[in-house]
Amino acid sequence: MEITPFSTLTCPNCGYQKTEEMPTDGCQFFYECENCKTVFRPKAGDCCVYCSYGSAKCPSKQEEDFLSGKSGVSDNS
Repeated sequence: MEITPFSTLTCPNCGYQKTEEMPTDGCQFFYECENCKTVFRPKAGDCCVYCSYGSAKCPSKQEEDFLSGKSGVSDNS
């Protein structure tokens, strides 16, 4: 299994996108948009901003999904 270390975050306020390297030692609960300066948090039920607003889920969720047979890429729908 290969963990995707990067995810493109999309700001829920202005739609600005930026690719970031995800932390491998924990979840990221807050993220400040570089464009509009909005600080956002995970949606209810998600562990981090990458799982809510990223093109790929965080490494720990990717591993969990792999072990349970689910896809490691967020569908954000």
